[in-house]
Amino acid sequence: MHFIQLCLFATSILFPFAQCLTYHGADYSSLVNLENAGKTYKDSGTTEKFDAILHNHGVNLARIRVWTSTNNADYSLSYGLALAKRAVALGMELLIDLHYSDTWADPGHQAIPSGWPTTLSGLNTEIYTYTMDLVSAFSAQGTPIQFLQIGNEINNGILWPVGEISSVGYSPLSQLLHSAANGAHDADDSVKVVVHLANGWEESAVASFYEQIFIAGEFATTDFDVMGFSFYPFYDAGATYAALLASMNNIVSSYGKDVMVVETDWPSSGSCSGVTLSQSGIPLSAAGQETWVNGIKNVLSEVSGGHGIGIVYWEPGWIGNDALGSGCSNNLVVDDSGNTLASISLFSADM
Repeated sequence: MHFIQLCLFATSILFPFAQCLTYHGADYSSLVNLENAGKTYKDSGTTEKFDAILHNHGVNLARIRVWTSTNNADYSLSYGLALAKRAVALGMELLIDLHYSDTWADPGHQAIPSGWPTTLSGLNTEIYTYTMDLVSAFSAQGTPIQFLQIGNEINNGILWPVGEISSVGYSPLSQLLHSAANGAHDADDSVKVVVHLANGWEESAVASFYEQIFIAGEFATTDFDVMGFSFYPFYDAGATYAALLASMNNIVSSYGKDVMVVETDWPSSGSCSGVTLSQSGIPLSAAGQETWVNGIKNVLSEVSGGHGIGIVYWEPGWIGNDALGSGCSNNLVVDDSGNTLASISLFSADM
């Protein structure tokens, strides 16, 4: 059954007032590194490339992280270009996640890349040129970017300490985002720019960020298109569906932008030592993974004006890193031998 038909069937039976979302996403950036380490994957007993398995089960958006490192093992541009070629050949669109760092960027880490300037003026020039050249590189190989994240979980800014909100306020970050967006649009005026915050369920924090980031002559609402959010159940009991819906409706009513959950996970098995999952009543199982994602789909379907457009499951096949940074021991949709679990269907039926 075609994945859209399956989504429509499941939605009509289980949640008659919800609708399928446009983008059914997976961030499987680790895949080539895993393949190079000898990992393989099977779906219904047949060995296949994991990106092909994902697409066969409904994934139409590949989220790929790119670091400023030149080492392919550290998600270099060349690594991202190669993975994007595979995704587009399979029929997926691209969400490219720029960390603007040589390593992980998140609310606790936003290090300036080695060799980049350390002044605001220098960084404005660098981030403009880097972003423009990167978008051009994707277009030049026949894989134009549909969505471009200018930073990863930037609640406290990027390129610390120069763009660190808690140290220097919002203006440096506002300038840097404006420069990045300009670089993207000067390379490809059709690319949709995404601003990504962690903890999308925190209504007051999300609203506060957007109330302060727009500064005359710097970052403007016209510079970007989509508000992206992480929504994980591991880190705070407040991360409930009700809180996410309230936050999304509040920010959409203020700015009229599309919203997307660009990172989420749920445990497939094992234990969650010291963790109280934020949404009670959902089991630690493949079925629970489907329930969790379906609940997010229902929230986004309820966002006013049809502005909830998609979900991305984060690293569903990262064998050997099953916890995915959480306190729960296994959040993948495959087992440690690479066999798909029943929850592989969440991409088709639950998004």
